Amino acid sequence: MTAATRKRRREIPGTVIFDGDLARIGYALNRMCFSFNAAENREAFQRDEEAYMTRYHLTQAQKEAVRSRQVLRMIAAGGHPYYLAKLAGIFGLDMQDIGAQQTGVTKEAFQARLIAAGA
Repeated sequence: MTAATRKRRREIPGTVIFDGDLARIGYALNRMCFSFNAAENREAFQRDEEAYMTRYHLTQAQKEAVRSRQVLRMIAAGGHPYYLAKLAGIFGLDMQDIGAQQTGVTKEAFQARLIAAGA
């Protein structure tokens, strides 16, 4: 299989594929999110987000994604969903907020979809 064929097989419209390339790009962002396992780091981030992001050497695109509170932008900037869940929790976002972002609807509309689907 050629590299071009492999790349086409990994393309899913509307989905960011977290692969080795994206993992390398997102290393700093994911490292920062991993640091949130410690309460004192979560508190430090909440006190001064900009300084905390600079401490972890986030790129400008990663900083902008974090500032936006948009999980999909953070994924596109190399964030792994597992680690980003730690950051989303700091922002007060739950899985329904994230689901709403992913589907492009309000949280209320997303909740209605879940209820309608019997979830």
